[in-house]
Amino acid sequence: MQTYLLALNPTDSVISGFLPAAGRLGLAVTLLTDQPTAYGPPGSLGPDVEVAACDVRDHHAVITHISRRGRPAAVFTNSDHLQTQGALAAEFFGLPGKSWHATLRTKDKALMRRHLAATGAEPVRAVEILPGQSPDACVEAGGVPYPCVVKPREGVASEDVVRADDPAALLRLCAEIRTRRPDAALVVEELLPGELYTLETLGDGRHLHVLGGFHTRLSPPPHFMEERLTYVPGHPAPVREQILARLTALGVGFGACHTEFVVHEGRARIIEVNYRAIGDQCDLLLADLLDIPLFDHILATHLGEPLPEDLGARTDRAARVDSPCADRAGVLTSAPGASDRTEGDVRLTYRPLRPTGERHPLHRTNRDYLGILRTIGPDQHAVDRAADEFLAAQRWEITP
Repeated sequence: MQTYLLALNPTDSVISGFLPAAGRLGLAVTLLTDQPTAYGPPGSLGPDVEVAACDVRDHHAVITHISRRGRPAAVFTNSDHLQTQGALAAEFFGLPGKSWHATLRTKDKALMRRHLAATGAEPVRAVEILPGQSPDACVEAGGVPYPCVVKPREGVASEDVVRADDPAALLRLCAEIRTRRPDAALVVEELLPGELYTLETLGDGRHLHVLGGFHTRLSPPPHFMEERLTYVPGHPAPVREQILARLTALGVGFGACHTEFVVHEGRARIIEVNYRAIGDQCDLLLADLLDIPLFDHILATHLGEPLPEDLGARTDRAARVDSPCADRAGVLTSAPGASDRTEGDVRLTYRPLRPTGERHPLHRTNRDYLGILRTIGPDQHAVDRAADEFLAAQRWEITP
């Protein structure tokens, strides 16, 4: 069965998750990308994976490319940037897929806030700032209080997401972002108090499975880098139902979804909805932790197959993901290599993300990650002890 996978740069989710799953399902994959050379020479991804150049940000180009070979079995993407393009292509060919209305609502943060407010599901004071508009005037007119958070309307990975404590800081931060994104619309919204969590879901359009979530530790203000995610097998029922109601209001319920939210005094409020599987190797950890063919299930929904009523997920283990980060710009001169180790009942998997010898600026995003440690064990205490000991024994040296 011919399946099209839309992608930008290579990711662990695609290379280590979805492509192996496609092989297990017997799918012939054409990977459409605007960065074909990044995936290596022909045949690098296996005999059943073809890499083809395409302007994947343009849904017309995607549909035209696919149409040259006839109707495929599925069109799929796990990219934040390409969900609407993938949904439109799937709809064009009459294939199972996400609603493009829902993908657009969740990708566009201003549209998401307006939609949730209009449905009465969750009012959050927020304003959209277009290029050329005055940030402080827009914020004052919209009644957004300080402190507030400024972010690109269609941004990802906490890039250029920053806290502003007063009008002067807002003007300065928006000006800085404009030097990098002169044509991007921004969103400024009230700072929502509370601890940060995620909810991971998997649906086939009829039934929605909750896979648990994570409790996220962030870097100190004013930035919002995710430094550690600790698995939460089940959020309190009132919290879970609040978030599921928001997802229903947005039209989310097909395939994988990664939702970030805060909880304060029992009230859950959405930060953002990423209508895809969680990344940064947390999806790889989920598949191992729950002991389910997660990536196979996600692809199967796009083939029109119903999900099992019971996924058979394990519930007897704990886990966390740590992401050591660069704290300065410079050259990584010393760092640990990849390792897989078992200490008693605890399994640790470390993968470096940045090779030594390369110079990098400081981004204040996940592009500063030096590596990712995935730890799975019988209980949280054992997981925390093993992960803390591993990280304490490693050295990452950056030379300015």
